[in-house]
Amino acid sequence: MKLSRRSDYALRAVHHCSKHQVGRLHSINVIAESTQVPREFLAKILKDLTDGGILLSHKGIKGGYTLARKPSEINFLDVIEAVDGPMYLSLCTEPAAGKRKKHARCELCTFWTAQEKSIKQTLRKQHFGRYSKGRK
Repeated sequence: MKLSRRSDYALRAVHHCSKHQVGRLHSINVIAESTQVPREFLAKILKDLTDGGILLSHKGIKGGYTLARKPSEINFLDVIEAVDGPMYLSLCTEPAAGKRKKHARCELCTFWTAQEKSIKQTLRKQHFGRYSKGRK
């Protein structure tokens, strides 16, 4: 299992914004340079983060992005799911798993359900307040 590039870059972008003063605007160029993320790809990710309520977008020449909430209120799972959608580890844990003809509930479903729950709990516990130079 590997975290998607979109999620990795999204986490970097939110981390960048969380390290600075609340309300400070961050231009896409500064975020791209700081995080080593290609600007064009970052633009799509920042839109998803804005649509997901993680960032606020401010238009105009002096516009940019800022966190929509305090860093301590933004967890890693929120960011990942804002850019990649709901996280499922297996066909067993997808909501439609029981409705699929090709995939009946198998003996491993209990295992995958427990693993997914554990990973999601861990990601929910990780928030950006821990990584933001004393900001909560």
